[in-house]
Amino acid sequence: MLAFVSPIAFLSPSGTVAQAPLPSKISHVLILGIDGLHAFDLENYVQSHPTSALAQLKRNGITYLNASTSKPSDSFPGILAIVTGGSPFSTGVYYETGYDRQLSPAGSQCAVKGTELALDESIDVNPDAIDGGGLDPKKLPLDSSRGCAPVYPHDLLRVNTIFEVIHSAGLRTAWADKQPSYEIVTGPSGHGVDDLFVPELHANRSSKSLEKIEAFDDLRLQAILNEIAGKDHAGEHSAPVPAIFGMTFQAITVGQKLRAGMGYLDAMGTPSAALASALDYTDKSLARILEALRAQNLISSTVVILTAKHGQTPVDPTRVRIVDQKLIPGILNSLGKDLIAECSGDDVLLLWLRDPSRTPEAVAVLSAHQPDAHISRIYSGASLRLLFPDPKMDSRAPDIVVEPELGVIYTNPSSSAIAEHGSFQDLDTHVPLLVSNPAFAAREIHTAVQTTQIAPTVLRLLNLDPRKLRAVQMEDTQLLPGFPY
Repeated sequence: MLAFVSPIAFLSPSGTVAQAPLPSKISHVLILGIDGLHAFDLENYVQSHPTSALAQLKRNGITYLNASTSKPSDSFPGILAIVTGGSPFSTGVYYETGYDRQLSPAGSQCAVKGTELALDESIDVNPDAIDGGGLDPKKLPLDSSRGCAPVYPHDLLRVNTIFEVIHSAGLRTAWADKQPSYEIVTGPSGHGVDDLFVPELHANRSSKSLEKIEAFDDLRLQAILNEIAGKDHAGEHSAPVPAIFGMTFQAITVGQKLRAGMGYLDAMGTPSAALASALDYTDKSLARILEALRAQNLISSTVVILTAKHGQTPVDPTRVRIVDQKLIPGILNSLGKDLIAECSGDDVLLLWLRDPSRTPEAVAVLSAHQPDAHISRIYSGASLRLLFPDPKMDSRAPDIVVEPELGVIYTNPSSSAIAEHGSFQDLDTHVPLLVSNPAFAAREIHTAVQTTQIAPTVLRLLNLDPRKLRAVQMEDTQLLPGFPY
């Protein structure tokens, strides 16, 4: 619990120093992620729905208008940015599927090295079960340096999380997300989250129906409401209200990308009826959370942080172009069928080569096919090392990143998807970031910030040391600016 004794000075819009109003104490931080939500979606919704929960949060909050999520803007680096303060450079996690040159494939008894790193439903015991049946150790990569032990998602994480720091301080931690593999947020210790709720998104084909995905969100929303009421996520046992807790909503991301007729109607981001419904559903869910906080007299002692792991590309429905996911691997196969170790992505492609020294050859071939492969930019060598470690020195760093033209999705030609995420493009990375408490005066900040800055800010709010996060040390991640600490 943090008792504030003095205000912090910050620059007002006129450039003069002003004093931020401060709450008397902050004992809870609630992080609400809304997957797919763009920064412009938040602004448009608040303008057209002035009595909404989102508008209420904005009236009592600091809005960062120029906030960026991780690159790649995939869900896993996206959530890890929020809870570690680090990019893939420090976390070692690049995408839902990746590659590690030192780990061994499941079932190989460590006889060979080099394996895909899957963080999707494929590592569940039963992806059709609502709890996924848990994670199946027989499907996990193996680590010869640990006696050929299975590597769980949290074992892949190279830095600690806010949950571990807060848990170590004797405070209660909780989190709800969309798949069993999100146990990765518990951190390398595997014990950072006291109350973890990670049902499987793909059970009952929830991601293929707006009605089903809202029911899936309701399941995890109830977990938050139970925790606010002083119970565990299931509502079965009494428990202290967590110092850090939260969830990620999925309805909007499904409403944006599922099929034609959904998503946006134009390049200005006018939502279709289906997407508008998903926005309204999510806002009503936020209203329920705020009502619960007020009912438990927690509203003044809780800071609500609203953000997103990623946006979605494209917005303009006329720009959607499905390109066969086999096209890029097919081009590279001209250099030999054993060249590619792993190819991951959809509106971006991450490529791992079996022999990183052949990267220049691969880039040359891709460059020659740039127009017909719908490639906008190729990252490799020095341009990629500005973001990630050198793949010759790091077992997980990709050798090449392919950024396609706006609107291109590399996927199955029969796919009905009308948008995706993961790229470095603005529509994928420019996400909302709003930090709210009734004692905060509404303010907008245009300074460029990153979602990695959420993690150290959370610790500072709870009167803990942000430098206890290893990623904060490695990347010199700063606190969010203009904040009333």
